[in-house]
Order: sequence, then C-alpha cells, then structure tokens
Amino acid sequence: MTIYFVGAGVGGIDYLTVKAHGLICKADVVIYDALADDEILKITPPHCLQINVGKRGGQISTPQDKINQILINYGQSYNNVIRLKSGDPGIFGRLSPELRAIAPYNIDYELVPGISSILAAPLWAGVSLTEKNNSQNFVVISGHNPESLDWHILSQIDTLVILMGAKNLPRIIDFLIKGDRPLNGSIIIIKNAGRNNQQIWTGTLNNILSKTEGIALSPCVIVIGNVN
Repeated sequence: MTIYFVGAGVGGIDYLTVKAHGLICKADVVIYDALADDEILKITPPHCLQINVGKRGGQISTPQDKINQILINYGQSYNNVIRLKSGDPGIFGRLSPELRAIAPYNIDYELVPGISSILAAPLWAGVSLTEKNNSQNFVVISGHNPESLDWHILSQIDTLVILMGAKNLPRIIDFLIKGDRPLNGSIIIIKNAGRNNQQIWTGTLNNILSKTEGIALSPCVIVIGNVN
C-alpha cells in the first residue's frame, strides 16, 4: 500500500511525466486538487475512486485536516493511492503537513515531480526566465501575504515569478515601486497557463492595473523583469 504524491504538471495529459501517467492509469484512488486538469481523471481505471479536495482562495475549500484524514484512511485500505497536486507537489503544495499526517501510520509513499507553472507559464508567454544580459537570476514567491516579504531585497532581483498574486497585485506593485523598481518595468500575467482558455496580459508596473481592471486574473503566474 503506497500513496504517490504526484505532480499533475500544467495543462492536460500531454504535460504529465511518463511515470505520473503510468501511476494514474493503475490507480485505485485519486485524491485531487482543484487545479488538476479534468482530462487527467479520464485515464484512471473504471474502478478508481476520485475524490475532489480542491482548495481555492475565496471559495469553499476542503480543510487541510480533512485532507490529511482522507489520506490516512485510504492509504491504509488501498494499494495504489494517488495524491494528485497541480504543477509540482513540492511547490506551494502543502506537501509537508500531509507527509507528517501519514507518518505515524507507517504508510509507504513516493514523491513524483511534475512540471511547475513557474517554469512553463513564462515559456508559453514567450519569456525566458534567464538571459545572459538581462536576467541572471530569478526568485519565486507567493503573493498570498506580501506584507511578510522583504521588498527592498526583492525589488533588486532581476526577475520575479509570483504565484497566487492576483488578489494582492495592487499591493505588490506598490511595494515594488516603493523599493525603487522602475515604473516602466515589464510585467506579464499568464492566466490558465497551458489550457485552451489561456490568456496573457503584458504591460508595465505603471499601467498593468488599468489594463486588467475588472478582470478576474486567478489562477495566474505573474512575471516581473526585463526578460521579454
């Protein structure tokens, strides 16, 4: 009996790893997040139980304690349990509390990497995160709680990649400008990266809010830097 913590990657089945595809095709149970593509669930066996434990900001979500208990219950009862997380399971995926929850029960587990939107979304937008002359480094941050971050330091980084930052975008921009980031600095927003309804907005710190006014941007990846 094993729980496989599998990265669903970005987009649909095409962006699963070969290993992830093989595991899902023989799964007894798939416990999946809100951002995992529905197409992936179609390759599960007929007997497979599919359990939605999605967590989305501003919407009714499955509490983490309940997810932990589901993993314990099914991990002790079924041979091949897939905990399907969008992107890569180790990036903003609440992996640690789930591993801690199953540890006392001696449930075997395996971690299966996935393609993160951190890397894929900028590429789909025609952006290289690193360039020899323009961007020699990049930093990935969560936009959930911008007040907790050191924007004086972050403002000096060549390229910033921000996940879960749509709601707090005005504050993030304000922090960057106060940290002496140029008003004409480039910003790109990629919504629903890798899907049929993918959308991309480009602009500067000075005008991106007016360009996206009234638009629901989540889920999106935000790239700030001179890399386009």
